[in-house]
Amino acid sequence: MQMLTRRNLGLAAGMATAVALTAGSMIAFSANAAPISGEAAPAFSDVTTAAGETISLSDFSDKTVVLEWTNHDCPFVKKHYAEPVKNMQSLQTGATENDVVWIQVISSAPGKQGYLEADAAVAKNAERDSAPAYTILDPTGDLGRAYDAKTTPHMYVIDGAGMLAYQGAIDSIRSAKVSDIAVATNYVTAALSAVASGATPDVTSAAPYGCSVKY
Repeated sequence: MQMLTRRNLGLAAGMATAVALTAGSMIAFSANAAPISGEAAPAFSDVTTAAGETISLSDFSDKTVVLEWTNHDCPFVKKHYAEPVKNMQSLQTGATENDVVWIQVISSAPGKQGYLEADAAVAKNAERDSAPAYTILDPTGDLGRAYDAKTTPHMYVIDGAGMLAYQGAIDSIRSAKVSDIAVATNYVTAALSAVASGATPDVTSAAPYGCSVKY
């Protein structure tokens, strides 16, 4: 009986330790507070792009910036890059024509779905006729966690003053069907139009949908 009691005590202690460690992890994760629409976007500096450049958010002062989290193997990302619509490519091109800086971010960790080395990321964009101004490689996930990026795609619009104007889903229909693009409300387009006119978007935050970011 005494042996059983000691064993139970040992198990209980082990479970308590595991719970404490789990709680500690949760606290540490929640310490990276999610960015808030209408407040300053999380700054980043000297991050590496697929082209071998280093860029900082401050490089684009006075310009609107779009951040697009992506994973080329995710069905929801494929939806927005698929022919013949090429929705994401059209958004990127239109943004560039309006002097908006479009930044693609790959936060997949090495060995995880969506991870690409620099040359492969450049080649993938060329293959899809993708036209971001920059593609940031974030294999450590530091930038993704700073923005609390949860899915691919996960979109952010930052105005020229560095304030987060919009964050969340690319549009209003949570599906991987290309046919839904035409009938969905595109939150990114709406946010960009509002920012361009000096207004606050009607929708400043929407729950993102897609594949989880593969940290």
